Amino acid sequence: MKAAEKRLLEWLRDAHAMEEQAEQMLKAQASRIEHYPEIKQRIERHIEETRAQSQRIEGCIARYDESSSFLKDATGRMSAMGQAVGGMFSGDEIVKGCIAGYTFEQLEISSYKVLIATAQEAGDMETKRVCEEILEEEKAMAAWLDEHMPQTVQQYLQRDADSSDTAKR
Repeated sequence: MKAAEKRLLEWLRDAHAMEEQAEQMLKAQASRIEHYPEIKQRIERHIEETRAQSQRIEGCIARYDESSSFLKDATGRMSAMGQAVGGMFSGDEIVKGCIAGYTFEQLEISSYKVLIATAQEAGDMETKRVCEEILEEEKAMAAWLDEHMPQTVQQYLQRDADSSDTAKR
């Protein structure tokens, strides 16, 4: 196995763990959102995209007769659970959730750019194609969050000023 293929496989495992973490984080966030239906709906749609992304990455790994890393996947899920629990105690959970979501999307975007370049170098055009598709989905989610964040903050601030219980989630 060439050096580029070895790194590609390693980074595909990292991407799989990242998608596992994203799914857990998004599910926890969506389950707690009560008063921001547009955000909840978009997150639920992205959960389905994330599941499909994870499966596509597994397919790329399987072409090398390998499997994803249980340890990396488990670590990612535990990290997501920790983030979810931390958010539950925040009075501005919806705003912090938007910030965390946008930041995580940027991490995913960067990771898929690395995977695309590495797949190109390794001559793995199928993995490159898959990662390019996923990259576009991640960019779309980041753009959606970026576009809707000001509106979400405005809603939150109005509800918070009214001492409304609907502000947090």
